[in-house]
Amino acid sequence: MIKGKKIIIGITASIAAYKIPFLIRLLKKEGADVQVILTPKAVDFVTPLTLSTLSQRPVLIEPFNLTNGQWNSHVDLGNWADLIVIAPASANTIGKFANGIVDNLLLATYFAAKCPVFFAPAMDVDMFLHPVTQKNVETLQSHGNMIIAPASGELASGLFGCGRMEEPDIIYNIIEKYFKTRNDFCGKRILVTAGPTYENIDPVRFIGNHSSGLMGFSIAEEFANRGADVHLISGPSKLSANHPSISCTKVTSAKEMHNCCLDLFPKTDITIMAAAVSDYTPITVNKQKIKKSNSDLSLRLKPTIDILADLGKQKSDSQFLAGFALETENEVANAQKKIIQKNLNLILLNSLNDDGAGFAVATNKITAIDSKGNITEFDLKSKNEVAKDIADLIKQMIEKDPFAKIV
Repeated sequence: MIKGKKIIIGITASIAAYKIPFLIRLLKKEGADVQVILTPKAVDFVTPLTLSTLSQRPVLIEPFNLTNGQWNSHVDLGNWADLIVIAPASANTIGKFANGIVDNLLLATYFAAKCPVFFAPAMDVDMFLHPVTQKNVETLQSHGNMIIAPASGELASGLFGCGRMEEPDIIYNIIEKYFKTRNDFCGKRILVTAGPTYENIDPVRFIGNHSSGLMGFSIAEEFANRGADVHLISGPSKLSANHPSISCTKVTSAKEMHNCCLDLFPKTDITIMAAAVSDYTPITVNKQKIKKSNSDLSLRLKPTIDILADLGKQKSDSQFLAGFALETENEVANAQKKIIQKNLNLILLNSLNDDGAGFAVATNKITAIDSKGNITEFDLKSKNEVAKDIADLIKQMIEKDPFAKIV
């Protein structure tokens, strides 16, 4: 799967750089074409001679090579690569990637690239857990980049904790799996919903929730990375879908999302409803802003249409329909009821009782329950990793169950 693939390895200034020659050796052994790009400060941690010998290519550092007068075009490099792996990714360089700072060849190549990008952070535990770093990592994920989460272990500082770059063999396995699975859903049409919906009260106020849309966007990116043609319907969200195989429609209200789903659903093979759709909407929407007064305000609400249940009524035997359930009590029992009531193949349960799960966080913890009663529990992971688990599970279900076979 890796033979002949063009991979850029971007190395930043981190002590973990000493491990990367082992990764390059593994990739070259399987026939990959590897181009190494160093940040200028990375040369303090690993020598270009070592990397060039192993990759069998000149190591690139600057846009212009003073020795031979060669121009190293970041545009050509970005178009050449099938995959970019930034390993190790220091806190400093992650911040630059996340905030659009382009001051070296590696950064310029990233912003010119059209291929998927993996980041393998490496830094001290307090640096990795710092809110700014976490925000930068979340920003990278929101743009479709994939994070190879650092492991916990002994760090160069002598401390013990999260921030240790994953070992080269594990990074290699992740790269291998990426190329192996990239055609899992080739030719399949996938519909994904994401984010909240806003139900207007008046021109300036609305009923909504705290959903960021990250889970749905991550799912859309994962299926697109595996060869699918994805249509993403997103409620109000700051996120954007950059993958060329994702078409995105922006909506605001539950009614708008429902209408869009009805239009697209008959033409889809797999539908995953990850949006946090408002359950209620005002009966009357004021045309003018409601003025504040000293008296109480009563707001009359009516239920919004249950989009997932409506799609379940229309689902054919050749379609696969999955939904999310966010519960706070009797979680599994309530989720199992929804499978039957809404004619689902799969429901993905979130519990707000689990730390790190739910809205406005970069992680999630799911329990998958299928229509036959099988329950699979997953550990707390980044939403990118959760999306991978969901895609793996759906692929397994379709392969094993002839009644869920997509035609």
